[in-house]
Amino acid sequence: MSDEPVMVVAGALVVAWLLDAAFGEPRNAWHPVAWLGRLLSALGQPLPGWPPPVALAAGAGLWLATAGTIGAAARWLEVTLLEWPAWAGVPLLALALKPTFAWRMLREEVAAVEVALASGLPCARKRLAGLCSRDVGGFDATAVRETALETLAENLNDSVVAPLFWYAVAGLPGAWVWRAVNTMDALWGYHGRWEWAGKCAARADDLLAWLPARITAALLWRPGVQPAALRREAATTPSPNGGWPMAAMALRLGIRLSKPGVYVLHPGGDQARSGHMAQALRAAGHAAALAAALALGVLLWRGAA
Repeated sequence: MSDEPVMVVAGALVVAWLLDAAFGEPRNAWHPVAWLGRLLSALGQPLPGWPPPVALAAGAGLWLATAGTIGAAARWLEVTLLEWPAWAGVPLLALALKPTFAWRMLREEVAAVEVALASGLPCARKRLAGLCSRDVGGFDATAVRETALETLAENLNDSVVAPLFWYAVAGLPGAWVWRAVNTMDALWGYHGRWEWAGKCAARADDLLAWLPARITAALLWRPGVQPAALRREAATTPSPNGGWPMAAMALRLGIRLSKPGVYVLHPGGDQARSGHMAQALRAAGHAAALAAALALGVLLWRGAA
């Protein structure tokens, strides 16, 4: 790779990061990931009602068609923009990259849960319900904070570290294929009626998130936390990946995090309190910035190699 394409790809990451910091996310009406979600929801709607073998094959076929189409389109766009002058290619590639990650929105939405707690549990539960798929109706203040902190840790991987990782590894196609795979998992990767139709989406998400999840845990790590403790806590969750950043956050803050009836992370830790939310947001912010810096370093290294 010559110097100019390297600077375009690397410069686009810097500009995209600045765009996220300055503006966050556009409204759903203008957000390509929201468009993708609506399209996939419509296309996948009949799948769970089909017999398991048919649902499995159809789900896999739809997954392959979606990931392949998005990857090919992103590749075409990247190649095209790399042929343009850098003054045009950098901002346009940044605009194409930005929708694949969302740090500012994640930070603000999680912080808003703590603010809502000051107005009472009903307000906080309503705010939290928009962040997770759990039934939060009976949550007390501790459960609200625990769930918000778990969401922050898990989505630090899904919405920040993983897309940056795949951009560093495979450019714009890598970032957009990850975003498509993660979106399909969010829509279809459930047990119950989606067990067969969503199996390919769930397994693909597990595979592509495996290394980024462990990188996220490393970015959240603090001296004094034993790697063996992190591995042990992460293994208590049913997800092969989600437990890593959540366990790292629990151990870093010295708190207990749990999903009722499913897992308890760091059971001997303190109850989550208001101060822990501020600490978690600072830790996640440092981790997000370091992830962006590492991705930029990998891009520059690949260009120099």
